[in-house]
Amino acid sequence: MAHEQLKVVVLEAQVAPAMGSTGRSVAGVRVQYTEEVNARLSWESIQEYQQFQELYGEDAGYRPIGYLFLVPPERWSEHLESVALQERIGAPVKVLTVEEAQSLVSFDTTELAGTTHGPADGIVDPHSVTFTYLRLAKEHGASVNLQTPLSSAQRVGSAWQVETPKGTFEAEYLVNAAGSWAGEVARRAGLEVEVPVQPVRRMVYMTAPTPWQHVYPLTIDLVSGFYLRSEGQRILFGKSNPDEAPGFSEGMDWDWLEPTLSVGLERFPWLEETRLDSSACWWGYYEVTPDHNPILGRLPTVENWINVAGFSGHGVQQAPAVGRIIAEELVLGRAQSINIDPLRITRFATARQSRERNII
Repeated sequence: MAHEQLKVVVLEAQVAPAMGSTGRSVAGVRVQYTEEVNARLSWESIQEYQQFQELYGEDAGYRPIGYLFLVPPERWSEHLESVALQERIGAPVKVLTVEEAQSLVSFDTTELAGTTHGPADGIVDPHSVTFTYLRLAKEHGASVNLQTPLSSAQRVGSAWQVETPKGTFEAEYLVNAAGSWAGEVARRAGLEVEVPVQPVRRMVYMTAPTPWQHVYPLTIDLVSGFYLRSEGQRILFGKSNPDEAPGFSEGMDWDWLEPTLSVGLERFPWLEETRLDSSACWWGYYEVTPDHNPILGRLPTVENWINVAGFSGHGVQQAPAVGRIIAEELVLGRAQSINIDPLRITRFATARQSRERNII
């Protein structure tokens, strides 16, 4: 079926792209999820990152340093079920004993049943990816407006009318991809239905350069939630604070460093040999939903409003596949290449919610 060429207008609130959650992410990409839709979105995206140079002539910064999950006994059976899911969709994943995993990173084996390793998992460069996609969009006729936040929006006739400090924009469709601000954007548009996306601050701590040449995979201790990985000659590490209240809190939480390091040193005693570089640490927002899964697709009660938000920390890794399915949702009326029904907003009004377990 032939479709009329769409004109896309991007409204960016910041002075430059990738200044929100995207630019402040830990930049990991992985297939190791417990929900099939998340595993599919991530594996399709990783395959695009693998081919980014030949597809678009730019380096996405993809490096398959791997993800290593350290799994306690009470989660081992469920974790193996998710491994079977990942294998079923064609994603590479290996089950390793705690002894085998020591070649990837040295760790204390207390309270662990086993580990899983994703050899195609790794990291990307979120800035390079964002600017490449924007360049391609512009080459296809899209316009990008910086420092243009949505002040209000309303449906006028057959179009959305969006008010901004730089004037009024009109479009047949409105795509809410505002990250941590997606819930606020919906409120400013006067929607009667809530888009339940809230910002939650996360800390990322960084060591000074180390003399070690070993590349550490992004290693996650599922007992404590502590994670680390190599960042050049440095070690990047962190742990989500379960008591962090939602909201646009800003700045580093240095009080959270000690609780983070205390569990990190128990699992990785060799971290004692490193020192913190406070100037290299940073913070950013997770855009969190009640079930830690994104909200994708049309709002059934609001004409031509499409949500793409609430990724709860895994937006960068799913971006290529999500962009494609949202284009399908808009142009074809419904996403087709991946079934996103489990991620539609209607799930919050039913008992069909399924909580993604592998959220860090």
